[in-house]
Amino acid sequence: MSVQPYIPSGGLTGKLVRMNARLRARRPMTFALDRPIISITFDDFPRSAVTHGRAALSNRGWLGTWYAASGFTAGDTHHGAMMTCDDIRTLAEAGHEIACHTHSHTDSARTPVEALLADIDRNADALHQAAPALKLENYAFPFGEASPASKTALQARFSTLRGVRPGVNRTGDDLNLLKAVGIDGGQDGLDRVLDWIGDAQRKPGWLILYAHDIQDSPTDWGCTPREFEMVLEAVARSAADVLTVRDAVKAIGA
Repeated sequence: MSVQPYIPSGGLTGKLVRMNARLRARRPMTFALDRPIISITFDDFPRSAVTHGRAALSNRGWLGTWYAASGFTAGDTHHGAMMTCDDIRTLAEAGHEIACHTHSHTDSARTPVEALLADIDRNADALHQAAPALKLENYAFPFGEASPASKTALQARFSTLRGVRPGVNRTGDDLNLLKAVGIDGGQDGLDRVLDWIGDAQRKPGWLILYAHDIQDSPTDWGCTPREFEMVLEAVARSAADVLTVRDAVKAIGA
C-alpha cells in the first residue's frame, strides 16, 4: 500500500456529495438514554493503536471497536506500522469488536457498488483467516465518504454504517451514517473532543470517538498517548456507559 494518504474530493463538489449522502437512504434511530453511551473506536488500524489503545482500555475494563482494513495488514502507511493477523486474533479473543473498513480502504462514495461489495467480501475473508469465529456486524466508511447507493447496499449487511461528521447521535440521527468525533488535531482537537463528551453528558446520547495512530509524534489524523489518556479520563468522569458499537446498538434497541 502507498504511504501517501488519499485525500477525498474537496470544494463545492465534495460538499454536495456529502450533503447528498446525509440526506438520502437514511435509517433514523429512536431511543432515549438516562446517561450517555460512549464507544471508543479505531480506524484502519495502526499497531500503535493496538500497543497504546488496547492497554489503556484494558486498564479500565473497557472494550473498543476496531474497524479493520485488511489490505493494510502487516504493512506500513503514513500512520506507521499497521496491525497484524495476531493483533486481530488477540483483540477478538479478548472480547473487542472487529468491524469492517473495506479491504482496500476504498472511497465508498466513488467506488461502484459491485466493486465495493467485492472489496468488503475480500476484507471479510482475510479477517476470518485471522479469527475464524469473527462476525463483522458494523461498518465505517473510509474517509467518512458515502453515497446513497453505498448506504442502501450496505444497510442490509451491517447493523450500522459510520461516518466522520462530528456530533452526538440521538433520536432522528442516521444508523446508515452515524456521527463520530476524531481524536486528533493536537490541543485544539483535544478540546473539541472534551466539548463533545460534555455535550453527551448534558443531553445523553451516543457518542462515538475514533482514533488512528497513537504515538509521540502523531500524524495529522493521530494523537499522542497522553492525549488519548486525557480523553479516556474525561470519558470516565462523564459516567457514561462505555460500549463497543455492537453492544451500543443493542443498548439503544436499534
